[in-house]
Amino acid sequence: MNTNIVQPKRALISVSNKSGIVELAQKLQEHGVEIISTGGTFKKLQGANIPAIEITDFTGFPEIMHGRVKTLHPLVHGGILGLRDEHAKEAEDNHIKWIDLVVCNLYPFAETISKPDVTKEIAIENIDIGGPSMIRSAGKNVGWVSVVIDPDDYTSLLKEISNGGITFATRSNLQAKAFRHTAQYDAIIANYFTKEKFPEDLTLTYKKSYTLRYGENPHQEGTVYHKINNVDHNLLNANIIQGKELSYNNLGDADGALATLKEFAEPTCVVVKHANPCGVATGTDMLNVFKRAYSADSLSAFGGIIAINRTCTKEIADEIVRVYAEIVLAPDYDTNALEVLAKKKNMRVLALNNVTQSFRPDWQELKYIDGGLLVQDVDQQIIQKDDLQFPTEKKPTDEEIDTMLFAWKVLKHIKSNGILLAKNNTTTGIGMGQVSRVDAVKLAITKAGEKTAGSILASDAFFPFRDNIDEAAKAGIKAIIQPGGSIKDGEVIDACNEHGIAMVFTGMRCFKH
Repeated sequence: MNTNIVQPKRALISVSNKSGIVELAQKLQEHGVEIISTGGTFKKLQGANIPAIEITDFTGFPEIMHGRVKTLHPLVHGGILGLRDEHAKEAEDNHIKWIDLVVCNLYPFAETISKPDVTKEIAIENIDIGGPSMIRSAGKNVGWVSVVIDPDDYTSLLKEISNGGITFATRSNLQAKAFRHTAQYDAIIANYFTKEKFPEDLTLTYKKSYTLRYGENPHQEGTVYHKINNVDHNLLNANIIQGKELSYNNLGDADGALATLKEFAEPTCVVVKHANPCGVATGTDMLNVFKRAYSADSLSAFGGIIAINRTCTKEIADEIVRVYAEIVLAPDYDTNALEVLAKKKNMRVLALNNVTQSFRPDWQELKYIDGGLLVQDVDQQIIQKDDLQFPTEKKPTDEEIDTMLFAWKVLKHIKSNGILLAKNNTTTGIGMGQVSRVDAVKLAITKAGEKTAGSILASDAFFPFRDNIDEAAKAGIKAIIQPGGSIKDGEVIDACNEHGIAMVFTGMRCFKH
């Protein structure tokens, strides 16, 4: 393979994204590079008075079938693919001219399918065929040919041409970028036409957003990628109003806060620490809701994430700056609120534009394991009053049921084994990530302290023994919501009847590991 510097003498330019293409072509012309071009790109260069050979004149074959066939020609691909030191005689015999530089990017398929009125026919017409073929041909012949798919690379390319030619290292970097470009393009097309939730072959494609200072710990490297055509109201589309750059842990914790927040339509505040909610409240008055959520476990909330689903007012901001928070999330902020929050210049303040209760059937979550990938639906199940079973002698009041349903929405977002205590639509104590359920019960009760009495208790999985109920009864728990389904359900029901506790079954667990 040729690893020497190559100074291009002939370039083929065919781009959908025409940003900077005129300037590039002008500079190439100044360096004596002959330019071949196609369709709209040719017209763009022609309009800028840049000499270029139209592809039909170069091949001697007309563009046919509404542009579907224009670059799929031996004179094009022979010129790109030929090895200069091995195929020179064949090229001469077949009147093939070498093409040393391919500048090409593809029809905007991703942008097309993101439009609400797109049809399958329109999508198909926006599948580029000639472009990927030219890019792959140029990438394959990296010893002799440079391929550029990104306008951001034009400046560095021209700099090397000005210095005598394109190095093998640069050609290799451009090659890798080009193959990532076509791989991503094919993946987007494949995923668009794939209707199975869990297809036989799974291809994921994301675009780099930015490099993080480090990963979960300073000795780990980290970065963040976003979905192609990411238009949702999420952290990566948020307006970062102030504060330090977001870290790996910031993004993980804040995403957990947002996921919990999206469970609710009514005014809600979620406080998260180390990826677990530590205080959540709902109500009618956002200021009151914030105060209840933060005070639910103010010790754990120190240095956490505060997320609300209504406008942040000056009154709320006044309360926030009295505490230490890493990040504040809200749909938007009053001008006066921003002035108050600016007092904490290192605190990240993000505007999400819109935070609504949202559920999508196509949401999936992924977890890497050694040698593979676990994929599952995101848990978006909503438990309603009509779903509940009432196995105990004592029945919960309507107010208790409301709090149970509130608690269940939050419980889905804490690490298993998980126990959550709540009262008046406010969490009072959370025991998460324990290796035994009774330990989770004890931790939640310890966290709640004097607020335990009168709380309801929510468990993310069934109780295997009555010891959990005995601990709850001693602490003053008055009602319990849990999935049920244990072989010891009878023993647990008897314990609740013995202690005068109302218990309901959901028939569904909500583990989160």
